[in-house]
Amino acid sequence: MSSQACLLLQKQLKDLCKHPVDGFSAGLVDEKNIFEWSVTIIGPPDTLYEGGFFNAIMSFPQNYPNSPPTVRFTSDIWHPNVYTDGRVCISILHPPGDDPSGYELASERWTPVHTVESIMLSIISMLSGPNDESPANVEAAKEWREKRDEFKKKVSRCVRKSQEML
Repeated sequence: MSSQACLLLQKQLKDLCKHPVDGFSAGLVDEKNIFEWSVTIIGPPDTLYEGGFFNAIMSFPQNYPNSPPTVRFTSDIWHPNVYTDGRVCISILHPPGDDPSGYELASERWTPVHTVESIMLSIISMLSGPNDESPANVEAAKEWREKRDEFKKKVSRCVRKSQEML
């Protein structure tokens, strides 16, 4: 177990407990494992996701912060940048360095300066404005572009379901 990663994650958790950030809450899935966090993202105001409470698991690698965590929604969510299994696909969660497909700049990908807070704020931003240029969920991206009413209905169902799970 990496002591650097443990210390850094403990500090970030302590900071978030002392100074909560609007839009999400975070804690450990199991008090014995600092590498797995449970997060709840509150649907951002003035978006289709407003009013929703979306749960996710954030899993950190042993070499954090040199490598990014993974974030997977456990709540149902319909979004172009979320795979059907719930995994979040945003640039800052991609491994550092050059993009093998040439789509992203190295500066858009993971760097060790990111924190749980910056990751969560990026996910909230993703909910506010999907990137349909490089979708993880092609069907959701296609609906977002071509059948906005159907897209909105699916998101509304996810929001309602997230409220029922409280």
